[in-house]
Amino acid sequence: MAFCSSFTPQDQDPSAEQLQATPGRLLLEFGAPWCAHCQVVQPLLASAMQQHPDLPHLKIEDGKGRRLGRSFRVKLWPTLLLLQDGQEMARLVRPDSQQAVEQFLAGLPAAARTS
Repeated sequence: MAFCSSFTPQDQDPSAEQLQATPGRLLLEFGAPWCAHCQVVQPLLASAMQQHPDLPHLKIEDGKGRRLGRSFRVKLWPTLLLLQDGQEMARLVRPDSQQAVEQFLAGLPAAARTS
C-alpha cells in the first residue's frame, strides 16, 4: 500500500481494536479534508512515502462525532502515528518540514513528538 490521498469514509473507519490487532507497521494519519495544516502536509508526506512503498498508510478523518481519534488521544491535525503490531511507536503532530516527515518515517526518535 502506498500513500493514501483521501480520507476513509466514516462508515469504513476501522475500530481501535482492529488497528491494535494489525500486525507489522502501519502509518495512521488523522486530519480533515478542510484542514489547512493537513493540506500543507500532503505533498511532504506523499514525497516521503515514496521511500517507504511497503508501509501501509491509512488516512482517517477526525472531528466531532469521530471516536477513533479520541481513542488515540489526537488533539491537533494532522497527527501521524506509527504503529508496530498495534502499538504506538512514534507520533508526529503538525509536521513543518520535509525533513521532519522523513525522519519520522525512518523511525528516528528525535522526529517523534508527543502532544
